[in-house]
Amino acid sequence: MSSMESLIGLVNRIQRACTVLGDYGGGDNSFSSLWEALPSVAVVGGQSSGKSSVLESIVGKDFLPRGSGIVTRRPLVLQLHQTDDGSPEYAEFLHLPKRKYTDFALVRKEIQDETDRVTGKTKQISPVPIHLSIYSPNVVNLTLIDLPGLTKVAVEGQPESVVQDIESMVHSYVEKPNCIILAISPANQDIATSDAIKLAREVDPSGERTFGVMTKLDLMDKGTNALDVLEGRSYRLQYPWVGIVNRSQADINKNVDMIIARRKEREYFATSPDYGHLASKMGSEYLAKLLSKHLESVIRARIPSILSLINKTIDELEAEMDHLGRPIAVDAGAQLYTILELCRAFDRIFKEHLDGGRPGGDRIYGVFDNQLPAALRKLPFDRHLSIQNVRKVVSEADGYQPHLIAPEQGYRRLIESALNYFRGPAEASVDAVHFVLKELVRKSIAETQELKRFPTLQAELAAASGEALEKFRDESKKTVIRLVDMESSYLTVEFFRRLPQEVEKGGNPDSTNVDRYAEGHFRRIGSNVSSYIHMVSETLKITVPKAVVYCQVREAKQSLLNYFYTQIGKKEGKQLAQMLDEDPALMERRQQCAKRLELYKQARDEIDSVSWTH
Repeated sequence: MSSMESLIGLVNRIQRACTVLGDYGGGDNSFSSLWEALPSVAVVGGQSSGKSSVLESIVGKDFLPRGSGIVTRRPLVLQLHQTDDGSPEYAEFLHLPKRKYTDFALVRKEIQDETDRVTGKTKQISPVPIHLSIYSPNVVNLTLIDLPGLTKVAVEGQPESVVQDIESMVHSYVEKPNCIILAISPANQDIATSDAIKLAREVDPSGERTFGVMTKLDLMDKGTNALDVLEGRSYRLQYPWVGIVNRSQADINKNVDMIIARRKEREYFATSPDYGHLASKMGSEYLAKLLSKHLESVIRARIPSILSLINKTIDELEAEMDHLGRPIAVDAGAQLYTILELCRAFDRIFKEHLDGGRPGGDRIYGVFDNQLPAALRKLPFDRHLSIQNVRKVVSEADGYQPHLIAPEQGYRRLIESALNYFRGPAEASVDAVHFVLKELVRKSIAETQELKRFPTLQAELAAASGEALEKFRDESKKTVIRLVDMESSYLTVEFFRRLPQEVEKGGNPDSTNVDRYAEGHFRRIGSNVSSYIHMVSETLKITVPKAVVYCQVREAKQSLLNYFYTQIGKKEGKQLAQMLDEDPALMERRQQCAKRLELYKQARDEIDSVSWTH
């Protein structure tokens, strides 16, 4: 087999592999870019034009359904694979990949059954193709697409739109720039009325990819011939017309062997007074070789663009594989390593949110800069330090004994009860930061591309992070409450030592004794307490954020997943595998992507290995 014949076979294999892997979308007659880049031959003709006979002659087997009306009701993508001499002949259907047919009568039955499976036992048509591969030493490497016969009238059982539906279906195949059109016209009809030539002229007006085939030459009226067509005088094409002698109905009924039919065809042309001078360029065997040779030249011209497309597709598939992630190893050690790598990827993104590389961490600063000061300002100190409340607290603190110099117990009670108000804003700050951290965990998991394929691990990470944040929150609350309690446990002495001096500076000490229970006295006490509370408030504005950052933010950055790491280190291989349980749809997508990638790489290597010597 020559290098170019090997390449044609390679093109067939690529087309078939594209089909198997779903790169060929026959359901809506749309092809993938690679399929479209590879040449194939579409067989076009009107009903009863002899299309089936031409195909069977090329294949050398009687395998197509026959009958009146529309017999071909779904496209048949027929791929011929030339095998070594002496190899067995067999056929395979794409929808039955594990079954090899050596009896071609059963192939005919399966084509009919598969057609009925989609269209029902009616005369309806369907654009969904049937894919059939035939392996034989008696064929040339070709891809042929048998299309439903063009018709002008809908018959009983068909919708009125069937004429247009068939034409649209055929049109969608032959309009592809790499599709070679095999236009079949019967010799016993006027070429001017040929449906195949009419359609070919529409999509290929220059005739660069149209081959004309004249069938049923032996059925022409006595004394007439088709030389005007075959010699290009009646309708000229860029390539010479090829005449075919179809098997007679009697030969079909008798199941005459195709090899014998080919010999009869050769004898007909060799002995024909009309066509004898064209005998070497007539017949189904010559047609098959002509198409194969033409494919050779087309492929040779298309090689650079095909290789470019294959390389581009390989790059796209490599990128998709990187996006989807590589397959997971089966051993526990590799699985544990994978989980740790995924955790690190998540942790890196989480830290970027906190440190400002990604948005969200600024909301924590907002808690300290806006929320905490606003909450402190709203505390009800005006009511707590009203003259009435100050009088009440100071009086109750003295009991039956009036205070001698300063109402120390009154001061202490006013301050301690006021400081209790700081608990609320302090705890609210802790809760607000906790909420922000939880939200950042959720966002970070969603933004970790590597985690998208593992929903179970995502859930485990979210749960582990949530538990850790709860622990940090509890510790942070204890710390900020302790800060508030510290303020009430020990009052700043220096602040109060200044009070008597300020009183003395204010006037006559004797007058203070007179005014001790007057309104001005309680107002002064309230003012003094308010000043102290303000001082404590300013201190807590600084210390509460420090405590929250230390107990929550810092811990989240340093040890968010520490406990999780400890736990997964104890897990068995089966438990680790469950954590790496992927979305089945994603697994299927990766498998398909890997198969496609392997196909394209093999195709590139095989094309590169072919010698391009003429």
